[in-house]
Amino acid sequence: MLQTREWSPEQIEEKKIYQEMGLSDQEYDMIKNILKRRPNFTETGIFSVMWSEHCSYKTSKPLLKKFPTKAPNVLQGPGEGAGIIDIGDNQAVVFKVESHNHPSAVEPYQGAATGVGGIIRDIFSMGARPIASMNSLRFGNLNTERTKYLFTEVVNGIAGYGNCVGVPTVGGEVQFDDSYEENPLVNAMCVGLINHEDMQKGVAKGIGNTILYAGPPTGRDGIHGATFASDDLGEDSAKDRPSVQVGDPFMEKLIIEACLEVIHSDALVGMQDMGAAGLTSSASEMASKAGTGMEMNLDLVPQRELDMTAYEMMLSESQERMLLCVKRGREQGIIDVFEKYGLNAVPVGEVIEEKVFRIKHHGEVVADIPVDPLADDAPVYHMPSAEAKYFQDFQKMENTISEVDDHTEMLKTLLQQPTIASKEWVYDQYDSMVQTNTVVTPGSDAAVIRIKGHDKALAITTDCNSRYIYLDPETGGKIAVAEAARNIVCSGAKPLGLTDGLNFGNPSNPEIFWQMEKSVEGMTAACNALETPVISGNVSLYNQSKGKSIFPTPVVGMVGLHESLEHITPSFFQNAGDIVYVIGEAEAEFGGSELQNVTLGKYEGKAPAIDLNIEAKRQNQLLTAIQSGLVESAHDLSEGGLAVALAEGAFGEKGLGAEVDLSGNRTVELFSETQSRFVVTINPENREDFEKYVEDAKAIGKVTGNSKLQVRVNGEETVNEDVSELEKLWRGAIPCLLKSKA
Repeated sequence: MLQTREWSPEQIEEKKIYQEMGLSDQEYDMIKNILKRRPNFTETGIFSVMWSEHCSYKTSKPLLKKFPTKAPNVLQGPGEGAGIIDIGDNQAVVFKVESHNHPSAVEPYQGAATGVGGIIRDIFSMGARPIASMNSLRFGNLNTERTKYLFTEVVNGIAGYGNCVGVPTVGGEVQFDDSYEENPLVNAMCVGLINHEDMQKGVAKGIGNTILYAGPPTGRDGIHGATFASDDLGEDSAKDRPSVQVGDPFMEKLIIEACLEVIHSDALVGMQDMGAAGLTSSASEMASKAGTGMEMNLDLVPQRELDMTAYEMMLSESQERMLLCVKRGREQGIIDVFEKYGLNAVPVGEVIEEKVFRIKHHGEVVADIPVDPLADDAPVYHMPSAEAKYFQDFQKMENTISEVDDHTEMLKTLLQQPTIASKEWVYDQYDSMVQTNTVVTPGSDAAVIRIKGHDKALAITTDCNSRYIYLDPETGGKIAVAEAARNIVCSGAKPLGLTDGLNFGNPSNPEIFWQMEKSVEGMTAACNALETPVISGNVSLYNQSKGKSIFPTPVVGMVGLHESLEHITPSFFQNAGDIVYVIGEAEAEFGGSELQNVTLGKYEGKAPAIDLNIEAKRQNQLLTAIQSGLVESAHDLSEGGLAVALAEGAFGEKGLGAEVDLSGNRTVELFSETQSRFVVTINPENREDFEKYVEDAKAIGKVTGNSKLQVRVNGEETVNEDVSELEKLWRGAIPCLLKSKA
């Protein structure tokens, strides 16, 4: 209805049309006060998208300010298209994560594909070449046809776009739980490499300078996409399909090359991609950041469809489009670069001194809005917070140990749980080797990308155990950051910083906002303890439907630096005869664990405890041992505990196994998910030096060449199984579930 009729300012107020656009009565009154009049239809639409949660972070801003964002090596923190961290040699790494949840729920292929395209644009808009993509995905359990369809199509969409655009998809993570049944989460991350002098910002400065539109024409796809992403997903979500954009990875590839050539021209002032809210957000944000205004003529905007209104053009989220600010009189040189790649680049406006966003169409002014209220001065809300009742109940529970009759059978069961099982079915569809720099491919704790011409590499991971965060948001927030850092350290790299994708339910629910608040506090504490600043991120709220919210899922994307290629460490066993060490003791901690899921079918009780001082000490000591050449393999303990980590360490093509002796409670020793723990293998010759470096390391056995996993607890055989049998179950679980009838 909104896209087919232009309502008058009087009708907008009388019929409360603004509510259908996502604005509250209070916000509409604020707009009238800003403009000193009623807004027209186009202006109402512009305010509605810019003041949506997706663009303004109006309920999450007070929380985001808690994150540590500065450090000596941080060149660009939050506030631009992506964050930037110095990695030496005049080089820097650029990275960010962003969600595309609602679009992926209603149109999974295009929702996921355009999520990949959008995050890649954020990276090259900063002047960086995209060198790797990752993702973090959540779905319901694979026992319904709809979940199987969503899972399959999202993976197809990521592969379809990523493989064509020429950026390797090098890994990620997938978890499955009932809370995501109606609301899958699709978080895409991209990493880029840049020289310091090439860093760009999305600013429109220099009065009289030209605003260039580059890329394909504007169509009617994605209109009100930002508003759609800022509301609960309704039962009639199919009606929101027009809010989902359609991507063209081949076009994006051309845009990447053109933009990376244009950054070397001194005629370029600023550049930003047209992401959420399209022309509206890119133009108004570029002007606001520069302290200027902007005037734009929509008659000059390339259009894919006939008779598009100003409202449609300003709110369209058609893909692969960029907005550039170029020095006046120097436009042709920039246009020529785009034309070389077969792309349109046309002047559509100019920077003006008056700090307003003025839009003309067919000779008339169709929007005249002060710039700052659209961007920096959008409303901010301090939402009420209330400790969740379920949390209070869980905290009163004692830690209990599930009954396990046959520990070998339980290990087999755990290895087949979709959250633990091999994600080979997923990453086999991704091209992880394009650009020929991928050193460690998907399936390890962290992917590794070498930097050509230098003896260094980047480690990349995504992580978040939402079950822990549901049970205890503050503790779970600490664990999310710590586990991501563990993955980086196990690969032999030093964690540099992180990007966050904060996925939650409806913030107007005080218990949901409390989850957000406590998660951020926990993440902040871990960032400070592990010296990993937050340099970019994204917030996705309203991930709920039919009154049911997702588990709180603040995804952590982390990047680390290998100071030498010699430090790159595999997560799989390497040599028969190596000593197997476990770092850290197991405790009876099963709240939120995979064992609890299998035995109880639900999550309850306390999340595993974490001591950030111990976490930091163990990570630093292990990294020092790795960098000293003492470690053959390293793997962090996560879902499923020690037994799963030992099995995973033996998987691969080397035909290895392990003999291990433990003491204590069998179930605790094998399946506890106690934090800050690692499985490490070393050459026996390095035993004395290794034990000097790592205080909490305990030798528990050795790597064998017989492809058997043998575990004795208190001297009694507890697990004795062929690794090939375990690996077959682990690799086959997800393909088997996808083929089964729901």
